Amino acid sequence: MRILPKLGLAATVLGLVAFGTTVRADAITVSQTKAAQTRLNRLGCIAGPVDGQAGAMTQAATVRFQSANVLSQTGALNSTTYARLMAATAKRCDIRAVPHRSGTGRRIVISQTQNWVWLVDARGTVVRQGGIIDNPRFLKAGSYVSGSKCGRPARVRKNTDGASLYLNNFVRFAPCGVGFHQIPTYKSNGRQIHADWLLGTNYKASHGCIRVSAAMSATIWSFAAGATRVVVMP
Repeated sequence: MRILPKLGLAATVLGLVAFGTTVRADAITVSQTKAAQTRLNRLGCIAGPVDGQAGAMTQAATVRFQSANVLSQTGALNSTTYARLMAATAKRCDIRAVPHRSGTGRRIVISQTQNWVWLVDARGTVVRQGGIIDNPRFLKAGSYVSGSKCGRPARVRKNTDGASLYLNNFVRFAPCGVGFHQIPTYKSNGRQIHADWLLGTNYKASHGCIRVSAAMSATIWSFAAGATRVVVMP
């Protein structure tokens, strides 16, 4: 993310057009960055310390805000994102409506556009929701059911990649090896390969599975103890 500290929000778009292109001059000041970080944290977007530096954690929080508020997921605190963020109508990052056309009844819903997952009970109540990391190149939109696939077990408490990683609380729902699991941890020290604050962004790509936090993986493990419908939305 590039912040140009001396340009204010008033210069949102320069009316300089050359060869049919508009030159943008989006930038916010250090004080505005601090205000944005404060606001992102209050909206459950996890921006981290309020230091006026739009670093990796703030960028990830901005992506979560942009995805929740139907903005282009650039991670940039430009004037458009800043204005939406400061508006009274800004939507929270951590509480989102279940996508339309995801069906009814007990189910797990994944939005690949929002990088988000919802666990919905039989009454339509959201039991839990949170950010994910997936890879749409491997997991296609559609309806699935959790369980054994391709002769492989439905659930593996301490699954492995066959090398240096554990995929804890693995719950399979799509052929052949696709399932939910905690962000992979190193066998050597138990640490995750990346931080929880990258969940809900488009900065990482899994090898096909749905990565979630340790707490979410434990909830999914219990929620999908039996055959459970999993709806993947584009």
